[in-house]
Amino acid sequence: MRSFLELFELTKGFGGGEPVVEGFDLAIPRGELVCLLGHSGCGKSTVLSMVAGLARSDGGGIVLDGREIDGPGTDRGVVFQAPSLLPWLTALANVRLAVDRVRPAAPRAERSAIARAWLERVGLGDCAARRAAELSLGMRQRVGIARALALAPKLLLLDEPFGMLDSLTRMELQELLLDVWSRERCTALMVTHDVDEALFLADRIALMTRGPRAQLAAVFHVPFDRPRERGAVLEHPEYYPLRERLLEALAAQEPGGTPLRSAA
Repeated sequence: MRSFLELFELTKGFGGGEPVVEGFDLAIPRGELVCLLGHSGCGKSTVLSMVAGLARSDGGGIVLDGREIDGPGTDRGVVFQAPSLLPWLTALANVRLAVDRVRPAAPRAERSAIARAWLERVGLGDCAARRAAELSLGMRQRVGIARALALAPKLLLLDEPFGMLDSLTRMELQELLLDVWSRERCTALMVTHDVDEALFLADRIALMTRGPRAQLAAVFHVPFDRPRERGAVLEHPEYYPLRERLLEALAAQEPGGTPLRSAA
């Protein structure tokens, strides 16, 4: 059976130099949340950009739900590290941009109601009329998550979406993401360099080798039941042994290392 998202032999370089990513393979079943983990500069965001259709690969291919990706599309919702909102628009108008794309024939009132419902799901129902520039960074990321999911995407892509936040806000938004994702259960690929974040969120963790010529090093299954509660995850008997294996695997990565396909 084919996976819902398939990345095979992906290769990408810039400016004629050595490839950042070379021969990268990953398969994700429908409904799974996978975290792409690796050292800074290993090519995680490059892989995500190719899946989003924002960067064209130099080799290999990407297939989503049986169709090869050759550019951006509304079947993929993307949340970036820096909130990519239009600051002069309200929170509601920013989310409605996505709704307008996927429901252009719907009445304006219906599109606004859908956008408002998504703001309520991320806890910003009372902020619909506030301009994005007036919102805190954490609130802007909530709007970004609402806008990405308002597309009703087949695939949710997250590029270190909490990397610019303070630790408390980061934990709050991790829990928000899990709550919203659990209800929608769309397939998701998230880039992170935070081991604890990956363990809390993911079904599997795909570890990349160091770049350049980064590849898949190993895939770790995350055994914690869903729905997840942070305290229960931290108290799980497999949490710290798995965390230690991930840290050891990260420390062991060297350029040109032989990629593995699975790990305990």
